[in-house]
Amino acid sequence: MAAVRTPFFLVDEALIRKNGAILKDVAERAGCKILLAQKAFSMFSMYPLLREYLAGTTASGLYEARLGREEFGGETHVFSAAYRANELDEIFEICDHIIFNSFSQWERFREKARQSGKSFGIRLNPQHSTQGYAIYDPCAPGSRMGVTLENFREELLDGIDGFHMHTLCEQGADALEETFQAAERQFGKYFKQAKWLNLGGGHHITKDGYDVERLIQLVRYIRETYDMEVYLEPGEAVALNAGWLVCSVLDIIHNGGNIAILDTSAACHMPDVLEMPYRPELVGAGQAGEKPYTYQLGGMTCLAGDMIGTYSFDAPLQVGDKLVFCDMAIYSMVKTNTFNGIGLPAIAIRRLDGTVDVVKEFGYADFKDRLS
Repeated sequence: MAAVRTPFFLVDEALIRKNGAILKDVAERAGCKILLAQKAFSMFSMYPLLREYLAGTTASGLYEARLGREEFGGETHVFSAAYRANELDEIFEICDHIIFNSFSQWERFREKARQSGKSFGIRLNPQHSTQGYAIYDPCAPGSRMGVTLENFREELLDGIDGFHMHTLCEQGADALEETFQAAERQFGKYFKQAKWLNLGGGHHITKDGYDVERLIQLVRYIRETYDMEVYLEPGEAVALNAGWLVCSVLDIIHNGGNIAILDTSAACHMPDVLEMPYRPELVGAGQAGEKPYTYQLGGMTCLAGDMIGTYSFDAPLQVGDKLVFCDMAIYSMVKTNTFNGIGLPAIAIRRLDGTVDVVKEFGYADFKDRLS
């Protein structure tokens, strides 16, 4: 690993397999199907491995759907807040389940849709929030995600096979159960006519302490009560705590304290740090003041707020030191950008025997080809 030029994402095959085994066990005991939500983890070099554990993929649009169909196989599901008419022919061709966000889009495209012979669903919004991140809450007031009971159109259900309800973000089975009960009170009479229910993502199934048995009981209840197939589509749980972002210290400056400038960037390489916001864990580091030497860690862009957080260390940082940020396989890789012309991190896999393979490197062409 020391020979790989920083920055780079490192994903551990053994930890991906560990997560996959947990998900496969849940699927088998609950009698449901679990799909990879590619919006969280699209590292397709790992798809052959993940096929051993998961039933397929879910996408947020045409390109993710193509990636899932071409590189993963199995079932391919798609949901989009709105579909572009010129992309639907291809979506109908490659996807097994197509979920519409509104009855107006379903009404507009249903004749063409039904000719494709695929399975179609409507996303529901039970208007029941169970989490604190408004930016990630599909049930927040004024949300554009899903159909509320007020806007439900029973007369348009002909041709609709199932329902989708994604409402969680990094949550447990208790929040899922609570949300399902809210949806059941509002839409339960329609569930009896459905062939399937997709419970979306946001399930932290592979996190320590997650109540797996409660999840299994809920899925079994849904299947037995409504005689329909149940899908889960976690993204984060698939690669949770299975990857890192390795970077190097480029410079140390002082302005009211110690500041280390890194060859990575919150803005470019881990935008959720600024978007959520949150402070990622760093191997060997503590909170501010917890260890003898405290530094603010910042990125190399011109954005004044490109700051990752404040950390303390046992020894002073030096130019050239390598730092390792935790849990960076999920969302970070799919959200990277080249603001300021900053290069993208390479992508590497730590194999079961401990060797590290660099599977993707990026250069100037990857920056230039996004522009005109």
